Amino acid sequence: MTFSLIGTVVNLVTTILTTVGIPGVLALMVASSFGFPPIPCEITLPFAGFLIANGTFSFGWVWGAALGGILIGAFAAYAVGRWWRDRITRIGIGHLRLEPRHLERMDRFFARRGELTVALLRNVPVGLTYISYPAGTARMNPVRFGVYTLIGSLPYTLGLIYAGIVLRSDWNVISSYFSYLDIPLLAIIGLVVIYIILQIAGVLAPGWPPRRVRAPGTPTAADGSAPGSPPPAA
Repeated sequence: MTFSLIGTVVNLVTTILTTVGIPGVLALMVASSFGFPPIPCEITLPFAGFLIANGTFSFGWVWGAALGGILIGAFAAYAVGRWWRDRITRIGIGHLRLEPRHLERMDRFFARRGELTVALLRNVPVGLTYISYPAGTARMNPVRFGVYTLIGSLPYTLGLIYAGIVLRSDWNVISSYFSYLDIPLLAIIGLVVIYIILQIAGVLAPGWPPRRVRAPGTPTAADGSAPGSPPPAA
């Protein structure tokens, strides 16, 4: 007997939706939007669409439950990020820790591009789940956060539900291929683990894109430029 990580999640989602119904859609979308446990909406909503196609669910109830679940989970994650803002700089492992300057950089980013970032990442796998945490940490306006979360979620949720409706009876065939996603998923998890270990060891600095930690005592110019770089134009 072989174990499939994605296959297990698929079986869990289909069991919940067929036994619990619309409240199951809401609960799974809350979990997906909050990020724990990691239950991707890319599985939940297409199967819900399949159940719409065979007459088990109605489209309006599914879409409403999906959007409601996203908002509930997003605000829960937002609250966690906001509540942990004053505590997050006190914890860390080895060299992996946030500093006040990192939070200041995050604040500036969300002040300039927070609404657009939240809206766009609601259409990106993984990003749609975890963008709520930094938005809360940066103390993004909660009303704007909710509005742009809802607006950004409309096309993606609609597309996933529609995909399930179009698949209809082909859902069972396609779901059998989900197990092939185990290898790329495990590879991504492995890369994330390596990235975190390198930060803990002090090889990489916190943040993205990855960059090496500057060696202690490395001289910098008064204007912050690297040594040997040409002086700024007058």
